[in-house]
Order: sequence, then C-alpha cells, then structure tokens
Amino acid sequence: MTSSSIGKHAGSGPASDQPAVPEPAFGERARTLMYMGRIGSLSTLSRKQSGFPFGSVMPYSLDDQGRPIFLISTMAMHTQNLQADPRASLLVTQDDTDGDPLGASRVTLVGNVLTIPQSEVAHARQLYLARYANSKYWVDFEDFSFYRMDVVDVYYVGGFGVMGWVTASEYDRSQPDPLADSMAEIIQHMNSDHKDALVWLARKFAHIESQEATMTAVDRFGFHVRVKTQEGMRGVRVAFLRVVSNPAETRKVLVQMVQQARSQAE
Repeated sequence: MTSSSIGKHAGSGPASDQPAVPEPAFGERARTLMYMGRIGSLSTLSRKQSGFPFGSVMPYSLDDQGRPIFLISTMAMHTQNLQADPRASLLVTQDDTDGDPLGASRVTLVGNVLTIPQSEVAHARQLYLARYANSKYWVDFEDFSFYRMDVVDVYYVGGFGVMGWVTASEYDRSQPDPLADSMAEIIQHMNSDHKDALVWLARKFAHIESQEATMTAVDRFGFHVRVKTQEGMRGVRVAFLRVVSNPAETRKVLVQMVQQARSQAE
C-alpha cells in the first residue's frame, strides 16, 4: 500500500455512500508529524547482542528534506551501534489527544544514520540549536557529533485503520501542512471550549449522531474527530467548506460551519 492521494477515503470509519473527504497525502502527513515532533525512539542494531534492535529516546531536528539530525555523544550506546551498522529506525508519535494512544498518528522512518560531513556541520548545528537552545552548552564538546538519517522508507499510521508506506522520494518532496505550528492550539481550544459544537459538526457534515466528539487532528482540508455513538467509538473525517492556510482562516470557516450546524439543529 502506498500513500493516499488527496481526496481519497483514508479509512476513518466504516464504508458508506458518503463521498470521500479530501485530506493530505500520507507523505505530507508524515512530514507534518515529523515537523511537529521533537523527540522520537531511535532503534539501532545492537553491537553487544548481534541482530537485536536497541531503542531509546532521541531528540532530533530536521533539515530541509525532512531528514532527522541527531547530536550524539561517543559515550552513547547508539554511537557504538551506528559505527558498526548504520541501519536504524526512528519512531515519532503524535501527542495523545483523546486518551487512546493507538488512535494517535505515528510515523516510522527507516534509513542509514551516518555522521554529517564536516562541510555541512555548521548548518546542522544551526538547525539543531534552533530546536534545542540548551544544547549550546555541550554542542561543541569533542565527544559529541552530528548524525543524520538518510531516509530509505517511511511507514505512516494515522490512527485506527489508516496506514501505509510512503516512498523516500515522496517524503522528500512533501512539505508540512500550513497549520502545523497551530494544530495543537486549535485542537485544545475546540476540545476545551467547543465540545458541543463538534457533536453538531459531526451530525451536519458527516451525518453521524453521537453523544460526544473529540477533535484529534486538523489540517488545511478539514479535521478528524473521535465520536461516541450508540454502536461505540469511531473515527470521522469532516471537510472544511474551503481550504485554509492559517489559524485565522481556520477560525472563520469553523465559525461558519458551526452556524450552519446550529441552524439545522434548531
């Protein structure tokens, strides 16, 4: 299975006669999640226990191609492992939005992790310090070096029943969603202050009757909600009335959609 195309139904619920709801391709969603993340689980091949994976928490930055950049000490077990075999994977997960970690998005990058050439270290250093300012206290220590993953393959999971492989070239070509920097704030605001509105929106635009609704993701095409129905919990995708490109436009379209949903409910 390869990445989804924009407008393709991505399995957020049971099949129905409703038209597919537009959403970003898996490559873009993977790049967005990597952009939003800060820490992942890096798994290298153990030198001590040959053939076994060795995983631990690893902060990362990204270059313009979405390749993870790591700052690793020679004392780290990962350094020893990577020097023996550069093959590794990095798992990055979305912050838990509704108490169910398996319903959250996650992405696994598979690739070769190698030291960054000296000619490119200055740029890598700049990118890394932009994310981790406190690293300035040890970034120039002799026992620390910058490493970068050259991505070979990507596997994206968008929640229950939404998953697929993304080629390295498609991941490289993709860009983060324009709402990436404001997604968490939008989701928190809607779930904290507009729970009833999410139920109305699911009823009006996804034709789903529910007792509760929680926004789990948002992008320029629309948003995902987890709804509690008489049959149980399920995921629902709701399309915006138009594509948005910033938080102000998102607020305007949500207000308009809630007004329509309220009018129908009255």
